[in-house]
Amino acid sequence: MTATDCQILLVDIEGTITPITFVTETLFPFVLNNLDSFLDEQWGTSDLQPFIEELRVQAGKDVDAGLPEAVVIPADGDDAMKEAVKKNIRWQMHQDRKIGALKSFQGYMWKSGFVSGELKGIVYDDVIPVLEQWQQQGKKNYIYSSGSVPAQKLLVGHSNHGDISSYFSGYFDTAVGLKVEASSYECISQAIGVAPASILFVSDNIREIEAAAQAGLKVLIASRPGNAPLPESHPFTVITSFDQIQ
Repeated sequence: MTATDCQILLVDIEGTITPITFVTETLFPFVLNNLDSFLDEQWGTSDLQPFIEELRVQAGKDVDAGLPEAVVIPADGDDAMKEAVKKNIRWQMHQDRKIGALKSFQGYMWKSGFVSGELKGIVYDDVIPVLEQWQQQGKKNYIYSSGSVPAQKLLVGHSNHGDISSYFSGYFDTAVGLKVEASSYECISQAIGVAPASILFVSDNIREIEAAAQAGLKVLIASRPGNAPLPESHPFTVITSFDQIQ
């Protein structure tokens, strides 16, 4: 594909620049396996409190909406509150929810792993040359992921290629809107200050691609090992490597 008329490369993370298995087999298990000890160590600290409050507010909304297995997180009572938080996080992760409160908490936990060196982000080798080329051409690279912005920065700041954050001009998460809604991409276009047609969005998710295309962005579907199968028929171009974005 020729992308000479695009000024912005907007990329998803999971299944696009990072193997989907890194998220499912490394990042998610890190949270579940260390949840009890992490909360025990951090409980009562001022750093943790905003994340717990965000989870508590979201839990209230879920209970009011009648979601099965959703439980209230009490505002006081350390032991009861902590157990409710644990149950809430495990439930949300089992549902693979893309809720901001969960993503923020996960990012907070991942920070400890990245800083300690226990976690290291995996970025496909074919991604880096393209990011570098777009920069050299005076173009800009951005990330739009369901993972929180802090989590995105941790992954690219502690990757198998070292700190690659200098390749990115900005980051977006679901605070700008859900990735399957066209309005989210319109907001990103406005935030960056370019026309939608000047943005090339790459993702492995067909629903995200459809939403971005509806907003007027140019799109490519990334087909990586382990990604979910794509529909047999669709109008979009599929790439198996970032080398094909030339």
